[in-house]
Order: sequence, then C-alpha cells, then structure tokens
Amino acid sequence: MKYILTLTLFCSFNLSLFSQVLIINELDCDTPGVDDKEFVELKSQTPNFPLDGYVVVFFNGSDSGGNRSYMALDLDGYETDINGLLLIGSATVSPFPQYLIPPNVIQNGADAVAIYQADSIDFEEPVVAYVDETLIDVLLYQTNDSDGAGLVEIFSAFKPDIEILNEGAANNTNSIQVDNANGDVGYFVGPPTPRMRNDGSGIVLNGVLMELDKTMYDEGETFDITFITEQNVPETLNFTITLHNGTFDASDYTGNTSITIPEGGNSASTTITLIDDDLDEGDEVMVIRLYGLPPTFSALNNNLRIRIVDNDFTVAPYGTPINPTYGIVESTQPFGYYDSLDGLAGAELRQAIQDIVADESIVRAQTYADVVDILMEADQNPENSNQVWLVYKEMGRPKLDFQTTSSNIGKWNREHTFPRSRGGFYSIQADEEADGVDIFWNTNADSLRHGNSEMHAIRAVDGPENSSRGNKHYDQYNGPEGTLGGFKGDVARGVFYLTVRFNGLEIVDGFPEGTVGELGDLSTLLEWHRNDPPDDFEMNRNNVIYTWQYNRNPFIDHPELIEYIWGEHAGEVWHQPMGVVENDLASLLLYPNPTSGRVYIKGLAEPARVEVYTMQGQLISELITSNGFLDLNVESGIYLLKISTASRSVMEKLIIR
Repeated sequence: MKYILTLTLFCSFNLSLFSQVLIINELDCDTPGVDDKEFVELKSQTPNFPLDGYVVVFFNGSDSGGNRSYMALDLDGYETDINGLLLIGSATVSPFPQYLIPPNVIQNGADAVAIYQADSIDFEEPVVAYVDETLIDVLLYQTNDSDGAGLVEIFSAFKPDIEILNEGAANNTNSIQVDNANGDVGYFVGPPTPRMRNDGSGIVLNGVLMELDKTMYDEGETFDITFITEQNVPETLNFTITLHNGTFDASDYTGNTSITIPEGGNSASTTITLIDDDLDEGDEVMVIRLYGLPPTFSALNNNLRIRIVDNDFTVAPYGTPINPTYGIVESTQPFGYYDSLDGLAGAELRQAIQDIVADESIVRAQTYADVVDILMEADQNPENSNQVWLVYKEMGRPKLDFQTTSSNIGKWNREHTFPRSRGGFYSIQADEEADGVDIFWNTNADSLRHGNSEMHAIRAVDGPENSSRGNKHYDQYNGPEGTLGGFKGDVARGVFYLTVRFNGLEIVDGFPEGTVGELGDLSTLLEWHRNDPPDDFEMNRNNVIYTWQYNRNPFIDHPELIEYIWGEHAGEVWHQPMGVVENDLASLLLYPNPTSGRVYIKGLAEPARVEVYTMQGQLISELITSNGFLDLNVESGIYLLKISTASRSVMEKLIIR
C-alpha cells in the first residue's frame, strides 16, 4: 500500500484511463474540521457533455461495509461545464457545485467511487461492487486505512494494476487528482482544485460571491444582498435570484431580484424588505439562489439559507417545566380509560396497565422520523410556539434547528430517556420515513423494537447534551450543572412508563453494566418523580402523544400509580381516586395516599388553604400552599384535608402511615 506524503508530488500510479468519454477527475473524501467540504469531480472529453444515462456510485470497502454501495447519484439532466467539469458536493464547497449533495456523506475509505452507464434505481438497495460493460471509470481511495483488499480484487478485472490511492491522514488538506497534463493518465495528491482542471489549463471562470451582513433577520427588517465578481466584467452582466423556499414566498418580502453588474464593474446589490404580517407562520428559511450566469462565470456560493424569525409566535396559557403551572391543561383520557385498574395490586396492576398502553387492537407505533414532527408539537416551548423545549438544558430552541448533519452544535435532536443501547431497540430502514399520523405499525408489549420511536420516553434535547448523557444511568447523569431540575420527574415517568409498555425492560437499583434491558437508579428515579410532580406541560405532552399513538402515560394521569408498583405502596391495592364536584377543583389529586407524611397536591389553579382535621373533627394544622407538596408532621392514622380556594372547597380523606 502506498502512502503519499508530498502534496504536489506526482505518484507512480500508472493507471491508463485510455480515452474515456467520462472520468473521475478529482476526489476530496476528507477535509479538516467537520468534514463538510468533501467533493467528487467528473471530467468529460468534450465541454458541455450531457450526462443522461450515467450514475455515480459510492462503495464501502470496510469489513462491515462488505464492498456494497451506500450512495448512488443519478446524473440525468446534468451536463459538464465549459471546461468539461461537473462538481458534486455540498453547499459548503466553493466554487458552488453544479450537483448538490448533503455535507459529510462521502466516506473516508478504504472505499471506491465509480461511474456506470446505469440508473440510481439499480442501486436502490446496497449492491456489491461489480465490473461489467456498464462500468466507465472507478477510483479506489483511502485515508491511511488498512482494509479495502476486496475492492482491489473486484476492480482489478477493470484495471489489472489498480491500487488504492491514499489521500492522507484524517482531516487532511489534500485531494486525489487525475494528471490532466499527462493525458489524464496517472494520479497525484495536491491542494484541491474544484471546478478547475488539475493542470491549471482551460478557461478561468469568473466567480460571483453573494454577501449578507447576517444569517438571521426578523420580520420587518430591511437588508442588502451584495454580489461581487472576482474580476471586473468585460460586458454588462445580468442574472437573477430567487428567495422562495417552502412556505417563504413572494408574500413575505419585497425587493428587486434582477441583478445587473455594469461593464467594467465588479459589484452590485439589491435591497430586500421582509414583510411584517400578522400571521403565525413559524420561523422560516429564505434560500437565496442565483440563476442565469453565462458559461464563463461560476457561483462561489449559492443556496444561502437565511433564517427569518416570525414575531407572531404564540404563548401558551401554561408554564414551562422550570416555571410550572398545574390544573390548566386537562387530561383528554377517554371516559373509563383506567377503570380496569381499580382494585388491583402488584403484578396484576402492572399487567393491567400494560394491557391498556400496549393494546395491539388500539395502540399505534410511528416511525423514528415521525418522532421529529411529534416533538415539535408535544415539546413545544410554552413561551414561544416556534421553539421546542429542551430537556436537561431547560431552554427553548427554534424548531428549525433540528440536527440533520453530523454537526450537533446549536442543534436539537431526539433523546431516548431509556438509552437504546441499554434497552436493545434500534432503527430499521423504514424508520427514516416520516409518513404521518395515519400510517402506523401494529404494536404490542413484545414489539420492543418500537421502543425506538415510543414518544412517551423520547424528548427534544440539545445535541451536545445528548452526547454528554450518552447511555449513563440516572444519578450517574443528573443534567447540566446549574439547571433547575424541572426535567427530573418528567424523565422518571417516561422511563417508568417504558418499562411497563414493553416486556424485557426494568428499572433496578444501582448502575448495572452489561445487562441489556436494565436501567438505574430506581431510588433516584422514585425521588425525582416525588419531588417533581406532573405539571401542565407534561399533561399537554401526554395529550398530544395520545393523538398519534392512541395511548397515554398513566403515570402522568395518575402519578400515585408509581408508588403502587415500585414505591411505598408496592403490593397494595390501588383504587382510582373519586372525582370532586366543584368545577375549579375537578382535577384535584392527592398522592401518594396512603403516605408516610409527604403528600403532593396536583390540580390547583391558585393558592389554597389546607386544613388538617382528625376524624373526630379536630383542627390540628392549617397551611397555605400552591401546587407542590406538604409535609404533614402527624401521627399515623386517617385524616381529613379541607382544601379551599377563594370560591370553592373540597374535603379529601388521607391515610398517614
């Protein structure tokens, strides 16, 4: 295996490319930083060569990849430029590619890229690399990798002396290039030359650069877009731009989109004003695209994505998990939803809960891609409808900032509160299609793989924080330093739910390692649940998920159930609390009941006076409380709690152990 150490040194890869109509002219498979400027460049014998009927295919030569294809790019409708070149890369590559692909998708090696006379549909499923009459060209490459022998064996039938070309170590600044000066025979490694012939010959294209002051503007703002050419234009240059993208259209802005750079000049600008309407459309992305450049010009950047912040966001009537409210959002559970649990205890109670939340005739499982849409609704920031609320970080983040590339900085993604590696559930190919609420899988308690998209245990999370949590047990992980911990009860109830929803999962004491299906720490999660009772944010989330999955988290609707399965009342009979008549106290709930002294009150919309009476009617304590908990320092026995607001009161029986 040969390692290339000098950037511009011609190497002894004497591979004849003959007089092929189309070749792989240059490949940059690995770039510094986040590896987002990788590209592949094709070269045709003649300029402006139509590429209909060709496909570029990428093969994974690692042991795990098995020499199979992992990406195929159909070239129908494309043609090479005036220099016979077609640049394929992401929007971060400069000059701007004619063929756009996502950033950081070209693997580093040992791999291969090939041109076939075929169609991308021929590689819809991974295909083992092959040689036949449709193969036009192939390049084998690596970045100091040790495998790839299988690709050499396969493609030696095409070129007997084929070798794997080495671009260099990871994060290198090199590319692998065909020796254009030597009749397109042989390769060398040197500084990348995208949209330029590797020997410097051909027509030098005049690059056009777009510049803006910011990448984010508010509705109502006015800003300039400036266009600068690398050289003064020999004659008047006219081109156009478009700004439309998705819901962002002509109703959202005013301004001239026809651009003219006068003869002898090198710059022009246009002024765009964003219309401040009264519609809550959510934040949008304006994409500035440049059209109509003559063949001797190239765009140095294009498809610029500019965030437009909608100032018409709505604020919910309830609070965030760090500023919680209670009793505003009512449960949407169907009448009698939990009746089958009444009077049960222990394993029978747990099984009855599972029978409800995993009923195959009712409950639906959605795809992992659908989870993103569900999170945008279920985890919407109560203070700003254009944001999601991030678990752990306890802050809002724009919905538009969902992570779609390998970089997670400033992005949000999906957090499995019961880590996938500990639960043993992972994505399958069908999980990557967001097909909406009406397309679903049937699911039951043994369908553990559906835990991958079980929304009651998935939260919107800051990307780097998700990485920090990893698969740590709770109490090994307690959230970022300095946060208020308003996520703790929510997380606990999601994890408790998942262990009932699916067979094979359990919450245990301590921090078990190596046992799939176990998560710790039980005592920590019980304490988190007790200290952070369900609030309106969590109830709204429960209601939203119910519209997708047709099941609810019973530990939000009846948080005391956790005590009857794992806590202080494990093994005791549970009775569904009786409702109260008064309208403003209709959602009142005391739990746990019985209790050892601490009792939580859920359902108060305003501060209330709590009077504690013995069964003989003697007043022994009087307290003022809002939602939260009371510590009752009384002897064991049965007591009456009179809970009064400004206009209503209710009497509840409480057992102290």
